[in-house]
Amino acid sequence: MTRSPLHARLLGAAAAGTALAVVLTSGAAVAGGHPGDDGAHGNTGRERPGHGTTHLVPTLEGRATLSADFLAEGPPSGAQASAANGRQGPWDGQVIPGFSAMVDNGDGTFWAQPDNGFGSQGNSADFLLRSYLVKPDWDTGRRGSGSGEIEVLDHVSYNDANHVLDFDIVRGDTDERLLTGADFDVESVVRADDGTLWVGEEFGPFLLHFDSGGTLLEKPYPLPGGLRSPQNPYLADGEVPTVRSSRGFEAMAGVQGGRYLYPVLEGALVDDTDQRRRVIHEFDTRRGRYTGRTWDYQADQEANVLGDAFAVGRDSFWIVERDDFEGPASVTKRVYEIDLSETDRDGYVRKELVLDALRVENPRGIDAGEGYGLGETYALPVQSFETVLRLRDGRILIGNDNNYPGNAARTPGTPDDTEMVVIDLEKRRTRDDGVTVVGHRGASGDRPEHTLAAYEQAIVQCADVIEPDVVPTKDGVLVARHENEIGGTTDVAEHPEFADRRTTKTIDGKRVTGWFTEDFTLAELRTLRATERLPELRPDNTAYDGLYQVPTLDEVLDLARRSETCDGEPVGVAPETKHPTYFDSVGLSLEAPLVAELRANGLDSRRAPVVVQSFETANLRELDRRTDVRLALNVSASGAPYDLVASGDPRTYADLVTPRGLRDVARYADVVSLEKDVVVPRTAEGTLGRPTSVVRDAHRAGLDAYAWTFRAENQFLPAEHRSSADPAARGDLAAELDTFLDTGLDGVFSDQPGLAVAAVAARG
Repeated sequence: MTRSPLHARLLGAAAAGTALAVVLTSGAAVAGGHPGDDGAHGNTGRERPGHGTTHLVPTLEGRATLSADFLAEGPPSGAQASAANGRQGPWDGQVIPGFSAMVDNGDGTFWAQPDNGFGSQGNSADFLLRSYLVKPDWDTGRRGSGSGEIEVLDHVSYNDANHVLDFDIVRGDTDERLLTGADFDVESVVRADDGTLWVGEEFGPFLLHFDSGGTLLEKPYPLPGGLRSPQNPYLADGEVPTVRSSRGFEAMAGVQGGRYLYPVLEGALVDDTDQRRRVIHEFDTRRGRYTGRTWDYQADQEANVLGDAFAVGRDSFWIVERDDFEGPASVTKRVYEIDLSETDRDGYVRKELVLDALRVENPRGIDAGEGYGLGETYALPVQSFETVLRLRDGRILIGNDNNYPGNAARTPGTPDDTEMVVIDLEKRRTRDDGVTVVGHRGASGDRPEHTLAAYEQAIVQCADVIEPDVVPTKDGVLVARHENEIGGTTDVAEHPEFADRRTTKTIDGKRVTGWFTEDFTLAELRTLRATERLPELRPDNTAYDGLYQVPTLDEVLDLARRSETCDGEPVGVAPETKHPTYFDSVGLSLEAPLVAELRANGLDSRRAPVVVQSFETANLRELDRRTDVRLALNVSASGAPYDLVASGDPRTYADLVTPRGLRDVARYADVVSLEKDVVVPRTAEGTLGRPTSVVRDAHRAGLDAYAWTFRAENQFLPAEHRSSADPAARGDLAAELDTFLDTGLDGVFSDQPGLAVAAVAARG
């Protein structure tokens, strides 16, 4: 292709390894630094201050966008693209459907590479594979800030002008032999010291080697071991693909000037027994072969994909892990740091959170109010979070593929723009307000309960602890459900293949009809999706019905230990064992598998941020012998622990919270978790009455005291704090909490943990 003088200069600088300072350009340049530079940059990944003093807070520094409807020069594109969000192809030029990979030029410009176009091999034959030279004019939210636009300066077109390929390509009969989205799905890129480009793609999956002008230099390097995707041009008739479609080399990092490449499979191999496994390979570009060394990475969920990788050290990399949801439905949009020299007890590389892209502070209000995720907190809630770089000043750059015209995460009905965002990790002093806020079943007031979406939302809302209730499957795997009966919290009734499993059982002396987890294997349970338990009170939550799987306890523990609270502390977990006497009776005891899960996750110690709960006493006594984690007895305002009922013991919950009863509880538990009416009873009129002495008595017995459950809807509030007669409307939860916190409670459970955190903070 014909290259501009600017293009030639940039390629020459890259090949010579010219060291250039990264510049966040704006309307007011600052000599010797960046707009708003306070000199506190560069702490990323593992460089974290100790807990209890300071912590690092992701903070938005700059944002720039390219209009979703921008068209680059070239022939029309998108003739076969699916129409969406009011856009229908073909378009009179080349669409830029976001960026799947970037290279930092070090001077404020970037080479930004889209993928194969419109989502599949069949609809992208008129999309030309390119890398664009772009320059963001950062909106920093400060006086004299830039325009917030991304300027497209130039491009290179990937081509096979040297006739390297031995299979047919769309433009094979032209002189330039430009490559299209029907030939390759390019997703990742590493620039070597010599200026050549190594590209990871998904149809093979292949590694492609281009010169600096985009011409293919040698035949594609296939994945070793005969691993092929359904689109692989060498796939034989009848051959079964071992790599799923669109699960190739979305992510790839390079070290030692690009000599060693580390392409990462985006998804699990078809026949892998652990569908959370993602394999990292090592490729030696000097020798032109895979070294045979591999590492295993475990995704937070089976469906999660790895969107990008970036080397931050000889053995350490940043990895983008994301789900396929967008907007408010998003759960995982994260950057983890891994170190190939460190593996856990199961052989997976260790993961440490660098950035949760759903929780970035935006103190200067950059683009606030312009769409979902743009406010006091910035979020990148796009489906395809696919770019991460560490800039030379230590800040983090992230970006997206917008899957034009399909994604509309910011504004429903409007295609998402392409975004480039710069984030700094700012040091903040950690403060302890003395009250623990537990996200009850996650943020169950805002997402269907006991889903990873609810737990992630609780973490985003600054909960200190998340609470999974645990019940077993038929094959003994602990999963998170409020009850073992799942007819009201999943779509099981819509599955005719499970109609015959509807039955009636006696659980803790009560007859219950429905579908039960202990009658399903985990694989069967995975075919179901969660639904909102209280649709009349929480109609907004029904928008998420049918999206999320039932999570395992292991997945919940993984989420917690790979997350941080808003104060930089480890996220706590409070598993509640449900119906232990019943499960003992059917041969599915909870204690052993629970302790095994805690140990497997490195959480079986007194110092672990874990407290195990139960409404029964016998299993707490057994757990006290099996584990060193903290234990909590849950206390209802009426009735008795079922294990006591079953054994003929006449003691009730009321007996257990007398001073003498609490001293006995303290022999096997560390916390007493009290139904609200035990702490502050309600009057006959439904208002709050006089507090009891139970919190004081618990403290005297050496127990912490928590209360449950604080909910914002009028139906659950005392009469004086309701906003109206509408049971679903929200009332004054903060006022109710004030009364309870005055008793000296150590913690509270809330369905809306964000409101509870704010109420605690407001007390000073």
